[in-house]
Amino acid sequence: MGEHPSPGPAVAACAEAERIEELEPEAEERPPAEDFDPGNTGFISTGKFRSLLDSHSSKLDPHKREVLLALADSHANGQICYQDFVNLMSNKRSNSFRQAILQGNRRLCSKALLEEKGLNLSQRLIRHVAYETLPREIDRKWYYDSYTCCPPPWFMITVTLLEVAFFLYNGVSLGQFVLQVTHPRYLKNPLVYHPQLRAQAWRYLTYIFMHAGIEHLGLNVVLQLLVGVPLEMVHGATRIGLVYVAGVVAGSLAVSVADMTAPVVGSSGGVYALVSAHLANIVMNWSGMKCQFKLLRMAVALICMSMEFGRAVWLRFHPSAYPPCPHPSFVAHLGGVAVGITLGVVVLRNYEQRLQDQSLWWIFVAMYTVFVLFAVFWNIFAYTLLDLKLPPPP
Repeated sequence: MGEHPSPGPAVAACAEAERIEELEPEAEERPPAEDFDPGNTGFISTGKFRSLLDSHSSKLDPHKREVLLALADSHANGQICYQDFVNLMSNKRSNSFRQAILQGNRRLCSKALLEEKGLNLSQRLIRHVAYETLPREIDRKWYYDSYTCCPPPWFMITVTLLEVAFFLYNGVSLGQFVLQVTHPRYLKNPLVYHPQLRAQAWRYLTYIFMHAGIEHLGLNVVLQLLVGVPLEMVHGATRIGLVYVAGVVAGSLAVSVADMTAPVVGSSGGVYALVSAHLANIVMNWSGMKCQFKLLRMAVALICMSMEFGRAVWLRFHPSAYPPCPHPSFVAHLGGVAVGITLGVVVLRNYEQRLQDQSLWWIFVAMYTVFVLFAVFWNIFAYTLLDLKLPPPP
């Protein structure tokens, strides 16, 4: 896809930005620039801010200049916080920046990004991703001008390639590609979560590389590529990886609590976390989401999820090929959905904001931590206290 042809960060080309970015110690202790705040008040005038934008207008991306002018218009008292100025010069957008835009002049000077003509294939793809994932025009324009495809969406692509590679390897070694889970040697793989081997902690995560069959793998791969890759392009590998891994771990822990005798395979926990977070974000921002066929896309995603979940429920209660051990559980899907509509929604809602500044984020992190701790203690004590008869180890 290549690097985006637009000029680069907001005002990074100007000398003032380079000088200001050298003042990096602590945000609270960063001294104001004498040229813009001679009285050391912590504020600069909107007039000086506008003159700076005008003097470097040829070096600015048009969409960024539009947003910065909207920021200047939003301050009726004629002053802009110096910290906001530093953030803008560093191409960072603080909470106060977003609040100023929302509370001030919301009028955007130019036409909507969707109406622009003459874009090449790469630009159209980036614009499409912006409209698929972001509910506000300001965010879409900022993302469109900032995205450079560096780094690319490596996390979802890497995970998908590993899942396909492990599936092909198991298919060759077992001589079976459809409903691999029915093969007598399938559960002997050291990556599968098995209740008798729950003390081997890596299995709570590595089970994502084992799928019940090509029908299971196919639906998961399609969903995580169609939904996960665009989300990673916008929100980055760290955030999307966090949601995905949290869904995977929650899925296996949920099985160990709610379906204690069953093994777990497949990446559905992580996939359902991403898809449910994305769908919830669309519903919560319905009027702002300008993606085409959003209702149809939601319907297709829900149909695919329902088909995959229905397959998992059917398989769980289908007579096992190796009694007394049942087929893999479907509860991991529900654990992924729970993560998606809690942690995932917060991650996707706060574009370019620090999650640690969001109170709701900490509430859901605390809830997730409590659940993980509860599941750990449950796995240590509950199996013995309940005198549960587990299937023999594979």
